[in-house]
Amino acid sequence: MPLYEIAIIEKPTKKQEEEGATEKLVFGPKAVVARDPQAAAIGAVSGQTTAFDLNRIEVIVRPFA
Repeated sequence: MPLYEIAIIEKPTKKQEEEGATEKLVFGPKAVVARDPQAAAIGAVSGQTTAFDLNRIEVIVRPFA
């Protein structure tokens, strides 16, 4: 199975943006072994113990170089 790098970024709410907040790294970057990029992303999100708003996150997956 291939190796991927995963990172999860949480975007600020509209109110937080108005106050000057920026995106925040909430996970990674971390190397994971997975069948495909989608499986790597699902594993990263479902394995989190930290609670975050799923509507405000961006999961970034790239092949390990």
